[in-house]
Amino acid sequence: IQKKCQLIAIEKDTQLAKNLGDNLQFRIYNLQIIEGDALKILPDLVSKLKIVNPAPEQVRYGASYKIVGNIPYYITGKLLRTISELENKPSVSVLMVQKEVAERICAATPKMNLLAAAMQYWAKPEIILHLKAKEFDPPPEVDSAVIKLATRTLATSELETKNYYKLIHIIFKQPRKTLANNLKDGLGISRAEIEKILNSLNLPLNSRPQDISIEQIIKLSQMNL
Repeated sequence: IQKKCQLIAIEKDTQLAKNLGDNLQFRIYNLQIIEGDALKILPDLVSKLKIVNPAPEQVRYGASYKIVGNIPYYITGKLLRTISELENKPSVSVLMVQKEVAERICAATPKMNLLAAAMQYWAKPEIILHLKAKEFDPPPEVDSAVIKLATRTLATSELETKNYYKLIHIIFKQPRKTLANNLKDGLGISRAEIEKILNSLNLPLNSRPQDISIEQIIKLSQMNL
């Protein structure tokens, strides 16, 4: 397996990067260690990935790769956004994150939220492991979870994608207000038109933002409101 793939490790800490090189590079075939900030390195690194004997679909869509990381929790949001904006996304991302963040990402109706809506548009999330704080040494202040993000194939246009992200910020801008009021205020259209839209999505007029599904938001984004 090692001879068929390349393992690239990114480590920001200079000494840790050196230790990894000293201890692992002679043991693992085709291992490359890059010292630096993953948030800055990842986009350029991914754009330069190459594959050996690619299948036709890989030539078209770029190299097939996976991202695996035990990341500093304070960069979780920035890293997820960086991955979401990659033109050639990983087939799968497996990351250790704060438990509450993992649960928010995996939320569905009636607990939908802005983070879940942003993530589930391009990835199918799944919590595959829970870790208590006491299982670390030294123990952190929070529990953790390992989350798997399987990248979805989007059959949507660039305009629909833009509309989608615009809409989720409108929908979840004020989570305690009704979905109708948020859409009315954010889109600047009449109450009667909002009622028609919600009826077409099979959503009651008193629905809250957390009641809408990803599929319903996608349908809404395709209406070009």
